[in-house]
Amino acid sequence: MSNKIAIVIPTYNESKTIASVIKDIKKNIPKKSKYNIIVVNDGSADDTAKIAQKNGAIVINHILNSGAGSATATGLSYAQQNNYTIAATLDADGQHSAKDLYKGIQIIQNNNIDLLIGSRLLNSKGMPKIKLIGNWGLSTITKVLFGVKVTDSQSGMRILSKNALNNLKWKTSGYEFCSEMLWRANKRKLIIKEYPIKVIYSEYSKSKGQNNWNGINIAKSLIHRRIVEIFE
Repeated sequence: MSNKIAIVIPTYNESKTIASVIKDIKKNIPKKSKYNIIVVNDGSADDTAKIAQKNGAIVINHILNSGAGSATATGLSYAQQNNYTIAATLDADGQHSAKDLYKGIQIIQNNNIDLLIGSRLLNSKGMPKIKLIGNWGLSTITKVLFGVKVTDSQSGMRILSKNALNNLKWKTSGYEFCSEMLWRANKRKLIIKEYPIKVIYSEYSKSKGQNNWNGINIAKSLIHRRIVEIFE
């Protein structure tokens, strides 16, 4: 059976970069791969949705901004409901290369893997030290709380098998979902692996996503989630 691939891009006010991200995908992933680009517009106040649609993406709109975890869940739920056999996620700010994305898709097609994480820490050249420190901290927390050892727990580039699409759900709506996804995958005994990707940092992408102050809030949320579920 041939694979049907969903490339999910959660977005919030990404009108500056979404067109170039979509074009990069179209340039580097062959049409024969049978993929669709799914942009989840998470309550943007700019022209993100219009630009994404103009560039050929399927656009799903959230009326209100609900967070990266919620937007990703919407995109992956769409993939599951429409019988995609592989789903991939990447950030909308231009920090990921579609070449790396295609490499990950090929890895999961040819190996027994359920959740493949594109790790920026396996090749951290060009990654700001402040982000390295923050990511290391959250990856350590992910290991301590949930027993999942990865180098880059917060990576937005992830490739999921059909098995993962059918079995992965999470309860957090913000960036903490990155760690919770790993926790849920581990509990379901899904096979988790990493592969190295390079990160493309611009002044714009550095200003987006998580920062170390936000990382503290993420850690608090994860600890709270873990404690709650112990007593449920």
